[in-house]
Amino acid sequence: MRSVYIETYGCQMNLADTELLFGHLGRHGYQRSDDPAGADVILLNTCAIREHAEERVLGRLGELLRHKARRPDVQLGLAGCMAQHLRDRLREQLPFVDFIVGPDAYRRLPTLLGGGRDPFVDVTLDRSETYADLTPQRETGVRAWVTIMRGCDKFCTFCVVPYVRGRERSLPAEAIIAQVRQLVADGYREVVYLGQTVNAYRDGVVGFGELLRRTQAVEGLERIRFTSPHPSDMSAEVIDAMARCDKVCPQLHLPVQSGSDRVLEMMERGYTSVQYLALVERLRAAIPDLALTTDIIVGFPGETEDDFLATVQLMRAVRYDNAFMFKYSARSGTKAFKWAETVSDAEKGGRLQTIIALQESQAAAINRALIGSTPEVLVEGPARRRTGWSAGKTPQFKTAVFPTNDARPGDLVRVRVQEATAHTLVGCAA
Repeated sequence: MRSVYIETYGCQMNLADTELLFGHLGRHGYQRSDDPAGADVILLNTCAIREHAEERVLGRLGELLRHKARRPDVQLGLAGCMAQHLRDRLREQLPFVDFIVGPDAYRRLPTLLGGGRDPFVDVTLDRSETYADLTPQRETGVRAWVTIMRGCDKFCTFCVVPYVRGRERSLPAEAIIAQVRQLVADGYREVVYLGQTVNAYRDGVVGFGELLRRTQAVEGLERIRFTSPHPSDMSAEVIDAMARCDKVCPQLHLPVQSGSDRVLEMMERGYTSVQYLALVERLRAAIPDLALTTDIIVGFPGETEDDFLATVQLMRAVRYDNAFMFKYSARSGTKAFKWAETVSDAEKGGRLQTIIALQESQAAAINRALIGSTPEVLVEGPARRRTGWSAGKTPQFKTAVFPTNDARPGDLVRVRVQEATAHTLVGCAA
């Protein structure tokens, strides 16, 4: 039996794809390895969203090359978004790489790996590929990632995803619900639905709101989450399903990217700041205890100081529970890649630090307001920094830590919040 070692870079979609790869390769005679030193196949599952992620992968490939130098039969390769995005450059820059496969070529990987030691590239995008019939080999835990759609049709001017993952296609609702039932039988308590624009899900008949309702009916399932939705697809049907289905957690990651209407138009996001704020108001009216998180980019080409201040103003208006904040990173192949950079790296860094400081202060205030409350925590395992303590997530996806007592992974425990930081709730069993 040959062994395969996989490292994952990027988002939850990449983590889910790695589980898919382990499951598919496992059914073709490959044993999972946790150490590249003894693996027959070494694979990096990659991300192309930001340049920094690509630099990390290139550096890591250089480190892993030593295993191939000692054992020439080792097959070393790249999979995923970066492999799709930089396929031509990578073949020239990394001649020692044995294979490059894009996100729609995973089904063919066992055959390609078994075809000999000649290098190969398979980056064909397939608008019909959903992998609905393949069973992932998941990590143990209480939460399972479930990819319900692949690709993206939005074509935001800064984003390479539609070019490396292809167009939107959804898995059949029946296959998704069957997968969830099996996950519950396997002991998982929570599922997270994944898609680049997850709330655009539609299998021809069933839309995303209806999928949430059908998932609500799965016996034994405790919690439902999803990421990442697009504001333009947050329909009244989806909001109503979130409000009425008590298993759907009151937590939503709603990327805004910028608070400036001029920048949003250049990004081709499909909404204005006023429309986004109105959506936030509707969501909070329907789900009063909703926790909101977001993505924000600073330093987009053409962003002025006034544009940046509009983002700051929007952050103050919304008061996010958490935010993922980045400096703009030009991606070849996107529309914005052709535009001149108008914000220096130093200015990008300064703007980023400003919004990080704002977000930290707002998150800390939001969490301090929870002191004295008793949220229900789904226990995930030991706390990382406190011996004899457990850690888990509240319905709002806030990390809570508390003395373990008899709590085990998968238990639901009421925790009385006694302290709070911007990122963690600290308490004891209520």
